[in-house]
Amino acid sequence: MTIEQRLPRFAVLIDADNTSPQIAEGLFEEITKFGEASVRRIYGDFSGQRLKSWAEILQKHAIDPYQQFAYTTGKNASDIALVIDAMDLLHSGRFDGFCLVSSDSDFTRLASRLREQGAEVYGFGAQKTPESFRQACRRFIYTENLLPQAHSEPGAPLRSAPLESPSAAIPVLIKAISQFESEDGWVSLSGVGKQVSNLVSDFDVRTYGAAKLSDLVRRTGAFEIEKAEGGHLRIRAKHPKGRATTPKPAKQRA
Repeated sequence: MTIEQRLPRFAVLIDADNTSPQIAEGLFEEITKFGEASVRRIYGDFSGQRLKSWAEILQKHAIDPYQQFAYTTGKNASDIALVIDAMDLLHSGRFDGFCLVSSDSDFTRLASRLREQGAEVYGFGAQKTPESFRQACRRFIYTENLLPQAHSEPGAPLRSAPLESPSAAIPVLIKAISQFESEDGWVSLSGVGKQVSNLVSDFDVRTYGAAKLSDLVRRTGAFEIEKAEGGHLRIRAKHPKGRATTPKPAKQRA
């Protein structure tokens, strides 16, 4: 009898002051792609009206609220409580990783510290989140891509107004392709996808209005794409005049 391999366990820690309750459904759906949300905690001052919209959401998704009274103006007790709990959970040794849900750059050092200890760190925040926090996470998912209107019927575009134009993805895709050795410029699309994720923590095809990487590649118009033997897709960059070519590094000026 084979023992079923368990899913990686994640502690989901939400900064209520910097997160909209509208993303809750999409958030936990996203987490199921890479693990299990074993711990679900949210931090904030729920005694006032400002976080009242979280009330029904908490019960629906089994999120435990951690009340932090704002005793002093300008001091964020919620951030401190979240960091303390994260370190306690880390040292318990029970979790494979953490999901930090906030757009606050104050959690940059926490994300770095958790990764230093070997934990996987997934960040979730708005597109305005400072780059320091985004890059400190193994992966960073924009919460705009988790909103209800970001989802549609299978095969249809995910959103009518993408966060970025597909052309904005061209430089990072070309950089990923250039890191593969290929005599004719053709490289595996799946390999490019993995390399892009290593290069840019917040790369997400949904940001560009696509459902999958192959759709994004076609929308850019900058790459050739074909099905190789075995059914695997492969791509290469197009030459400006229509001929395909392998990207070349820019020459340095004397």
